[in-house]
Amino acid sequence: MLAEFKAFLLKTNALALAVGVIIGAALGTVVTSLVNDIIMPPVGVLLGGVDFKSLVIKLKDATVDAAGKPVPEVDIRYGTFINAVIAFIIVALVVFLIARMFLKEAPAAPSKTCPFCKESNAVDASKCKACASAI
Repeated sequence: MLAEFKAFLLKTNALALAVGVIIGAALGTVVTSLVNDIIMPPVGVLLGGVDFKSLVIKLKDATVDAAGKPVPEVDIRYGTFINAVIAFIIVALVVFLIARMFLKEAPAAPSKTCPFCKESNAVDASKCKACASAI
């Protein structure tokens, strides 16, 4: 069974997929740092000193319940969401550029066109696959 599993990993794209996931996770960490530590501070300064991490809509203040337990505040942290969206856009752009660079479209197979229905057929075909005319 171990030999079959090893053959599966080596014959299929499972190994390439695993490498892609690992590199993608590392890229995500780098891009998150890029967005939070490099891109957003200057953007915040340009927008009047805004710290995007502190942009929240407060729904409920922190309180203490009747038993003396602290109840945390409830916020919608839309600044953090903006950072995540920017990080996603950067990751998507990098993945698109890498895919475009490495995944080339295969050249079209040679074919001949049926003179009657204009359907594309294999070069060695003697009859059209669409209208059955001799070509």
